[in-house]
Amino acid sequence: MAQEDTRKIGILLFPDVEELDAIGPWEVLSYWTRNFAEDGWQVFCFSADGHPVTCAKGLTVAAHHATADLPALDVLLHPGGQGTRPQLGDDQHLEWVRAQRRSVPLMTSVCTGSLVYAAAGLLAGRPATTHWASLDRLAELDPTIDVRPEERFVDDGDLITSAGVSAGIDMALHLVARLTSPERARQVRRGIQYDPRPPV
Repeated sequence: MAQEDTRKIGILLFPDVEELDAIGPWEVLSYWTRNFAEDGWQVFCFSADGHPVTCAKGLTVAAHHATADLPALDVLLHPGGQGTRPQLGDDQHLEWVRAQRRSVPLMTSVCTGSLVYAAAGLLAGRPATTHWASLDRLAELDPTIDVRPEERFVDDGDLITSAGVSAGIDMALHLVARLTSPERARQVRRGIQYDPRPPV
């Protein structure tokens, strides 16, 4: 399949992004797109200027694109982390998010990425979730949001939000199942050996 025919998933990177919010879904989605290229999808990471970003716990991650040269997206994934806090009052970033909403068919978030969506007005009157410690903040940002505290992820059609950090892996597997099939998602889950049995 030609590169221009592939559908595209972009994962946003920004300073102080929570590592696993971005890298968890990346692991799922890159395993899928690399091992099942016939499905016709690709995933990449991007940052505002295309430069590497330093994440919340010190990991530095490179971007494949800058926002300015971003290919048209079919899916956008907005992670969370401490870096989302300044974004809540960043009019330029919020307007960029609104612009994506107008052009990207499916918007997704991990952890406090949903706070940014709320601040941009994307979650008005819709069900959503976020990290357990930020559920009250989500409700404060927009009281019309139907906050779902018990859900690992909430699929509301053209918008999917997920709970904190590791929940992004579950959301990404759900995304694979939705975009292809549950069987494909099971193949990916087995491939990355994701079968949580916490020892504590």
